[in-house]
Amino acid sequence: MNPSISKRMPLLLSILAGCTMWAAWPTSPLTFLVFAGFVPLLAIADRVQRRGVYFGLIYLALWIWNTGTTWWVGNTTVPASGIFANAFNALLMSIPLLGFKIAKERTSRLTAYFALVVYWLTFEYIHQQWELSWPWLTLGNAFASRPGWVQWYEYTGTPGGSLYVLLANILVYEFIRQCRAGAAWWKKAWLPALFILAPMVISVAVRALSFTKGAGISVVVVQPNIDPYDEKFSFGMSQQQVEKLLRLTRQQLTEQTDYVIWPETALFPQGAWEHELNAQPEIQLIRSFLRQYPNVKLISGASTYKKYTGQDEIPATARTTSDGNLTYDAFNSAIQVDTSTSIQVYHKMKLVPGVEITPYMRYLPFMKKLALDFGGITGSYGLTPGVSQFRDPVSGIQVFDAICYESVYSDLVAQKVREGANFLAVSTNDGWWGNTQGHKQHMEYARLRAIETRRWVVRSANTGISCAIDQWGQVHEKLPYWEEGVFTANVQQEEFLTFYVRFADYIAKAPPVFCILLLLYTIVSRVTRRKYVENNQ
Repeated sequence: MNPSISKRMPLLLSILAGCTMWAAWPTSPLTFLVFAGFVPLLAIADRVQRRGVYFGLIYLALWIWNTGTTWWVGNTTVPASGIFANAFNALLMSIPLLGFKIAKERTSRLTAYFALVVYWLTFEYIHQQWELSWPWLTLGNAFASRPGWVQWYEYTGTPGGSLYVLLANILVYEFIRQCRAGAAWWKKAWLPALFILAPMVISVAVRALSFTKGAGISVVVVQPNIDPYDEKFSFGMSQQQVEKLLRLTRQQLTEQTDYVIWPETALFPQGAWEHELNAQPEIQLIRSFLRQYPNVKLISGASTYKKYTGQDEIPATARTTSDGNLTYDAFNSAIQVDTSTSIQVYHKMKLVPGVEITPYMRYLPFMKKLALDFGGITGSYGLTPGVSQFRDPVSGIQVFDAICYESVYSDLVAQKVREGANFLAVSTNDGWWGNTQGHKQHMEYARLRAIETRRWVVRSANTGISCAIDQWGQVHEKLPYWEEGVFTANVQQEEFLTFYVRFADYIAKAPPVFCILLLLYTIVSRVTRRKYVENNQ
C-alpha cells in the first residue's frame, strides 16, 4: 500500500464509518450497510495505539453519523442548538467505544468484544432514562423502514436489534481480518452471512405464524396542517383552529366512530388551567359537537397549567408568578374529552432536552427558563404525572397517547401496554423541522413500537405524516406531508402481551448488570495481578 495512503488510512476509516452509518439510517434504502458501519471503527482500534488519536477518530465518525442523520434538529430559529446537540451526542457515544479500546489493551480480543457489546447497550439504556435522553440513534432503530426483517422484536424489542447490529459488525470485521491473514474467504464467510440472514428468516416465520383476534374499533385521525411558526401559536387563533379541526373531523365521523385523534397542542396553544378545562370555550365547542355522537371519545394534545397549593409537594420544575402568590407547572399534555364533564389529562413523561426541559434544573434552578422558545408555553415543562393512559369507562378500552418523541421510547411504550393499553396513539407536531428527514424518521420509528407490542398505532401529526400502522408495522392511510386531511382506520384493540412487553424491564437492564459485573471483574483482576507481582519481586 502507498505509504501516504497507509498513513491516512485511520482518517479514511473514520470518515467511512460515519458515512456508512448515515447511509444506512431510515429512510434510506441502504439499510444493509448497518451490518458494516462499525467495522471501520473496529479497524481503527487495531491500527491506532494512542488513545487521544483514537478518541479523535471515533468522535469524528460519530459526529458525521449524528450530523448527517439528525442535522434537521438545527432547522429551527436557533440553529446553534442543533450543532451543539449533534456534537454532544457524538461525545456521549464515544464513551463506550473508548471503553472498548481500553478493554482491548488490557484483555483478550474476545473479552474486549464482550465489553464493547455490554458498554454500548448500557449506554443505550442510560440514554433512554436520564434527562439528557436522546435515543433517536439507538442501533435497533436502523430497521424501522424494514419491518419484515425484525418481526422478532416482539421478543427482544430494539435492544435485541442493537445487539444484532453489534454482533454482525464484529463477525464481519473478524471475517475481513482472517481473510487479510490469508484464510480462504469461502471458508469463513458462512458465519457472518448466517448470522445476518438467520434473523430475517426467523422474522418471516414469526410473521407467518402470527395472528390477531382483537375486536375492531373505528378511529378518525385528523391532520389540520397548521403552520407551527406563523399560525399555530398566534394569540386569538385557538378557537378558529378548533373549528377547523371539527370541520375536518365531521368529514369522517359516523355513528360507528369510537375515537377521534387530534395532534400535539391542538388545544390551548397558549395554555389553560386544568381545574378550569370544562369552562374553556374550546371544550364547550367540542362537547356541543359530540352530543351528536355520544359514543365518541376525542383525544387531543393540549398545553395545560396546574397550580399547586400549600399542601402539595412542589416539584423542581414549578414556576412562581412575579408577585409570589401562585406556584404552578406547565405541561405538554393530552386530554380525553367526551359528552360527560370528566376530562382525563395525561402529562408528557419524556421531555426533549433543551426544548421542553432544562436537564437537572433542580441542581441549577436559575437555568429553568433556558428551554428554547418554540411557540406557545416557553420554559421547562413539568413532570408531575397525570393519568397513566386514557380509559373508556363504558367499554373499558384503554389508549396510550404518546406525545411527540415519546413514541421513540420502546421501554415507555412497553410499560404502557403492560399497564393495559389496547391500542396506541401518537399526537405530534413535526412541522418544526420542515420538510426534512426528521418527520419521516419519526413516523418510521412508530412501526417498531407496533411490532414490539403487537398493537395498532394511529398517528395524528399536525403537518404530517399521519397514518395508521398495524401490528406488523405496515403503514395504512398515509397522509402526505404539509397537507390537511382526515381518515378513518379500523383498528384492532388487543389484550395479549408479547414476550418483550412482559419482560422489557429485564431485557433493558441486563446490559447494565453485565457492565457492573465486568467492571468489578476488571478491578478484582488488576488488584490480584498487582499483588501477585508484588509477592514475586
